Amino acid sequence: MPKYNDELKIKVVKEYQEGILGFRRLAKKHHIKSKSLVERWVKIYEKFGEEGIKSNGHKGTYSVQFKLDVLSFIKRTGTSETQTALHFGLDSPTLIASWKKSFREDKAEALDRTRGRGTMSDRPKNKNKKNINEKELTNEQRLERENELLRLEVEYLKKLQAFRANPEDYLEKHKQRYHSNSKKSSN
Repeated sequence: MPKYNDELKIKVVKEYQEGILGFRRLAKKHHIKSKSLVERWVKIYEKFGEEGIKSNGHKGTYSVQFKLDVLSFIKRTGTSETQTALHFGLDSPTLIASWKKSFREDKAEALDRTRGRGTMSDRPKNKNKKNINEKELTNEQRLERENELLRLEVEYLKKLQAFRANPEDYLEKHKQRYHSNSKKSSN
């Protein structure tokens, strides 16, 4: 997917707001792959202003619970990825699409994977040392991982039950937490 620069995005949004051209014609005029992309930029601009559609160069990190809550919200409400992204303060509906795909393929475990390579300190310094304890560590790590996933599942089910009991109160109570979780890290 081609990346579009911030100036083009802002220019397209402002042209749309002038009311002369619609999404499809603007996409064609500026060689943008789809009208839905133009529509998304307009919605993001309307909710977050220029800062919302500007690329800031790094990605935020989101907890597994937050990702599960977002996916649960989509399933329950039937809203689109774009509407859900706006609701949760995310600037990329494609991020939600990747969470959906990961969840479909590998369930909650896939949502806990970090992207990219680990740091050098995560790698063993002495390969022989690793081989000696490999079976022990692998089994222990596997059990710890399984416990972690079971804890997450229980926590998720409790929150889902609370939401089903009273959706409006649950969303209002957790709205601030979602908003602060969706802020991008500045590291």
